[in-house]
Amino acid sequence: MSTLELRMYKFKTKPYEHQSDALKKCWNKESFAVFAEMGTGKTKIALDNACILYNKGKIDRVLVVAPKGAYMTWVEKEIPTHVPDYIDRDVLAWKPSVSAKYQAQLRQFREHGYKLKIFVMNVEALSTKKGLKSAALFLIGRSMMIVDESTTIKNPQAKRTKNILALAKETKYRRILTGSPVTKSPLDLWAQMDFLDPEILGQSSYYAFRTRYAVMITSNAAGGTHTYQRVVRFKNLKELGQIISPHSYRILKKDCLDLPDKVYTKREVELSDEQKEAYKDMKADAISILKGQSMTALNVLTQLIRLHQITCGHMKTDAGHTIDLKSSRIDELMHILGETTGKVIIWANYIHDIEKIEANIALEFGEDSLCTYYGATPADKRQACINNFQDPESPVRFFIGNTQTGGYGITLTEASTVIYYSNNYDLEKRIQSEDRAHRIGQKNKVLYIDLIAQGTVDEKIIQSLRNKVNIANEINGEELISWI
Repeated sequence: MSTLELRMYKFKTKPYEHQSDALKKCWNKESFAVFAEMGTGKTKIALDNACILYNKGKIDRVLVVAPKGAYMTWVEKEIPTHVPDYIDRDVLAWKPSVSAKYQAQLRQFREHGYKLKIFVMNVEALSTKKGLKSAALFLIGRSMMIVDESTTIKNPQAKRTKNILALAKETKYRRILTGSPVTKSPLDLWAQMDFLDPEILGQSSYYAFRTRYAVMITSNAAGGTHTYQRVVRFKNLKELGQIISPHSYRILKKDCLDLPDKVYTKREVELSDEQKEAYKDMKADAISILKGQSMTALNVLTQLIRLHQITCGHMKTDAGHTIDLKSSRIDELMHILGETTGKVIIWANYIHDIEKIEANIALEFGEDSLCTYYGATPADKRQACINNFQDPESPVRFFIGNTQTGGYGITLTEASTVIYYSNNYDLEKRIQSEDRAHRIGQKNKVLYIDLIAQGTVDEKIIQSLRNKVNIANEINGEELISWI
């Protein structure tokens, strides 16, 4: 797209230079990936791209697939903000509703007309027959499909991934959006690129792709009765980056936004005697259990979670009851909060920890000083929590949540301190949750504090996240970093 053509399109919100550059590169391509870090405006790029194609008479409908925690943001904020008022449009958000009223609305919405129709669905809906059918019926005609946070389809064996890949064949224009296309391993790229165009990677199957970019070895499962293949390292990563580059545009915050720095530190916590004893026993039990059954990724992860829970200060019995353990972790958190001024985000991995943090903060600082944001938080209270936290005049100082629920699609720039009470192995959720505070609107350096129990699975999790970051950077041709 030439500069002249770009000028002919009347933007509702003025694009930054990097957004204009992305549009020039991708606007008329059938498939393209916008690998833009959180806060750089990838949603605006996608919406302007759709509007330009609509103006050119190439599409008249857009299917947006986004994570559950973010898809309504497209409807309520992004589309009204960025789609020009002169473009006549209908927008509909997916609902798993069986009401006659909504079904009639959905049928009417699918009908052809002169308007630009934008259908926004949460990615989880594409795991269901009802969601898949609705998406397929909508895509009939001149259409574009956008997958926001495309690592949600990185698992080629997942039902929703298979369904979305099938839908991709029904639409001419396809876009994926994410700041971190590799969050676990380079193998994350297979399904994302296959969605765009099966020809991009030049491999006939996922297994051929894995053979090209991963080194596999055959191992014996526990008991020696079965064998399985596992990845030990990756190869040809520069080649992979070169293959993807013509089909993508990379945007880093540091290159295009004048944002304050991120600062990382960690606070070491020592296990109590009670935790040490429980950790030692659980570790011995885990080794014994794994020796007696097939060593699958799920089995290993289950044992790691049990060990991690102990480091956080609790453990579950075989009957499912939670036992609270004496722990210095909560004491260290409260000590940090006593040293800290301003508003603070606290991320915790387990509901038990969230409840414990909530109780301690309420006791120390008052019940009106906090709000919680996790799976059990009612929908109407979630927005109130965000609004109160973002209000400088509000008494709410502490935002307590888990990254599974609060890590996507919300802005928490009033905080300049973010504490990870506990982490998990999911790099995407880590990156996304960091960027709730570090985005447009942030005026201060953001301090990230990780609570780490030495000599435990805590350190293994951090090392795993660090390795994933550097593998991703190698593919993207970016500098390897020292992190946490």
